[in-house]
Amino acid sequence: MSDVSGGTSTAASDETDAGDPGTSGPEPELRHGVPVTWGPGGQEVLHPSRGQLLDVVSALRTEGYWQCLDVAGVDYLTHPGRLLPDGIAPERFEVVVILMSHVERRRIRLRVQVPESDPTCPTLFRIHPGTEAPEREAFDLLGIRFADHPDMTRILMPDEWEGHPLRKDHSMGRIPVQFKGAPS
Repeated sequence: MSDVSGGTSTAASDETDAGDPGTSGPEPELRHGVPVTWGPGGQEVLHPSRGQLLDVVSALRTEGYWQCLDVAGVDYLTHPGRLLPDGIAPERFEVVVILMSHVERRRIRLRVQVPESDPTCPTLFRIHPGTEAPEREAFDLLGIRFADHPDMTRILMPDEWEGHPLRKDHSMGRIPVQFKGAPS
């Protein structure tokens, strides 16, 4: 759990000026040019595109978000109707990155939409070398490739395994259990 204090949005008021026909509502809150929402406990959630991810993570690192706690993949095949900010189109896959600032004692989450037709995302390895294994895990289990990753090979499944077992459309299969020493 995040140890976040505050959590109130600095976005414009939700009220619109009814007297101005050109007003369409409050401007969305942005940080480093990407939309911001607020998660449970006031955790800040950024929604960069794949093309913006490296610039946003680099900018956050200079702000003190020095540690990448996790990189995870999500398959939304059976749950396409999730809430995203205006202008962010939901895709089948999502890469979730959690960064931490130890000085501010805050976490920040990044949610990157990844299309099924091109399941790739830039690697964070050059900025946060500790992402090497979690990115391989997302590749192995969901098939999300991380461009420029130093070793994009399987990490959990055998090399000869076909498919990606955490994809919602992957067949479950069956491996017979063999008991040693049991009477025939």
